Amino acid sequence: MRALDLVSIHAAGSGHPGGTLSVMDIAAVLFLDEVRYDPADPRWEGRDRVFFSAGHKAPALYVALVEAGYLGEEQAVTLRKLGSPCQGHPHAPALPGVEVSSGSLGQGLGIAAGCALAGRMAGAAWRVYCIMGDGEQQEGSIWEAAMAAAHHRLDNLCCIVDKNRLQIDGPVSAVMSIDPIVDKYRAFGWNVLTVDGHDVGKLQEAFRAARAAKGRPTAIIADTVKGKGVSFMENQAGWHGMATKGLEQLDQALREIGSPSCTPEHARKLLAAADGFQQRAEKALAAELPRHGRDWWWNAGADLKVEMVPTRTGFGACLAKHGDDPRLVTVHADISSSISIADFEKNRPERLSRVVSVGIAEQNMMSVAAGLALEGKIPITGTYGVFAAGRPWDQIRTTICYDRLNVKIAGAHGGISVGADGATHQALEEISLMAVLPNMTVVVPCDSVETERLARAAIFDVQGPVYVRYAREATPVVTSETTPLQLGAANVIRYRGRRPSFRDAFETVFASAYEGEGEDLAIAACGPILCEAMRAAVILKEEYGLETRVLNVHTVKPLDVEALRRAARETGAVLTSEEHQKGGFGNLVAAAVCGCAEGALAFDRLGVEDRFGESGKPWELMVRFGLAAEHIAARAKALVDSRARREEA
Repeated sequence: MRALDLVSIHAAGSGHPGGTLSVMDIAAVLFLDEVRYDPADPRWEGRDRVFFSAGHKAPALYVALVEAGYLGEEQAVTLRKLGSPCQGHPHAPALPGVEVSSGSLGQGLGIAAGCALAGRMAGAAWRVYCIMGDGEQQEGSIWEAAMAAAHHRLDNLCCIVDKNRLQIDGPVSAVMSIDPIVDKYRAFGWNVLTVDGHDVGKLQEAFRAARAAKGRPTAIIADTVKGKGVSFMENQAGWHGMATKGLEQLDQALREIGSPSCTPEHARKLLAAADGFQQRAEKALAAELPRHGRDWWWNAGADLKVEMVPTRTGFGACLAKHGDDPRLVTVHADISSSISIADFEKNRPERLSRVVSVGIAEQNMMSVAAGLALEGKIPITGTYGVFAAGRPWDQIRTTICYDRLNVKIAGAHGGISVGADGATHQALEEISLMAVLPNMTVVVPCDSVETERLARAAIFDVQGPVYVRYAREATPVVTSETTPLQLGAANVIRYRGRRPSFRDAFETVFASAYEGEGEDLAIAACGPILCEAMRAAVILKEEYGLETRVLNVHTVKPLDVEALRRAARETGAVLTSEEHQKGGFGNLVAAAVCGCAEGALAFDRLGVEDRFGESGKPWELMVRFGLAAEHIAARAKALVDSRARREEA
């Protein structure tokens, strides 16, 4: 199981080997000894229920399902690939044997408690199991569920804590100590057992003891080793979310594990199967990209070259540059390096006294930030956008926005282009969630340079809450330090002809200073998809002779209403583009331009069509979800053509 786990993560190029190796013995005992199930009838009513609350350890669940007969090895090694049932975090509708989708930490125990209650109401004999990580115990929702389970005396519920003592930011004890975890669960009224999480016999004994306990739920605290079985991974936080680099390193790991069935030779066959799956996915995807006269993809030709840099680096650069201001305090909720907030204190130890770690606890992060703001600090919070905007929304609304507290929120990894982590980590709703809040400013920069500049403005030029949405993957750099930029003021970007550099092929001015040139349409966009709108402008001009006014609406709230209305009046056709659920940005633009055009306005919105994301490579997902420049150009051409037909009629 450990060997197949590492092969699947290697084939994916990303994943979580450290935690999957630490939890593997637990998963093996559960699925091969403890749990009752029927792979021929995955929804068999008499089955025991297993919830993987620690959804990032999905590969361990998948290889357990292989051993249990739910899927084959060749399916497991399609992990995180486009179209695979083995998503980056478990997706229950896609894979029989998975009880519920997971990936947002801290929710599984509450679900398990509700399931156990339903079982008791039905007089059922089946049991409920919930696997959690130790860092996950930092989420407050865990303790709400623990209290409820004990209160309702759910002796048909057993939770297992994989206590490997490490999380992304380092030792759990340093990030946010959870100990004495045994005493805490006992104080909540649980039957608590401690066990060596790598001793199969002891795990079997613990599960038998859990079944025998009456009148209260059981918590098994399993002491484990992160990266268990591979010498260079054991007890190393850096292997939390990183695949093996190259076949030599994979082979070394496989030799150390010593599986008689999953040898390096067998691994080659599985990797070949994974490659075949990938090639078929790419072939199918190619058919989904609208075709124009030539290939206009990024850096595909001899000219219009562009540099690719992750926007998150701009956020980190801003904090590094301006972090000496004594009012600034960064509040970390794990994943600090991933979102670049740790650049604030990187190589600057004197700033560590202004770094506050709250662990995996986004709701508490916002409340702590509110308290810091009340005392004159400028707290800068940050995590993935799904957790920054969604999970603590009430704290943001009622505590931060209502009192107009000076809290800055970094919503990292925004959009579908987050990639292989899948739907649970792809933030597609935050513009709507944040823009609806009174007193909230929302900025969505398009590239790393604009991210650095807008982050500085958000921190120092706005007295009140600001949400900064930025992306994870490398995206085109289309602005510079000299590009006109003012918070709240949209820019007009015009294509001026092919140049060696993509950025130099465009002219950018403040919308307020722009004089219309009789363009055929306007495309309004925010965030990295602006770069796709610019590339669409190239396609529209070079292929169809259409002139496009591209609007960079980097400040979504307050919206530059006049710039949008002028574009509507002067072009008569407006298309919005967003890497977000369609309408989060587009509906704001629609409200701004409604009724302002002379005559009928041709208007359309492009975005994610009322669906969740999926695993895949970032650029694959831009194509799969219809967000690439080729899609924008095709939609824009159709919009202009429809207007022409109406005018002729």
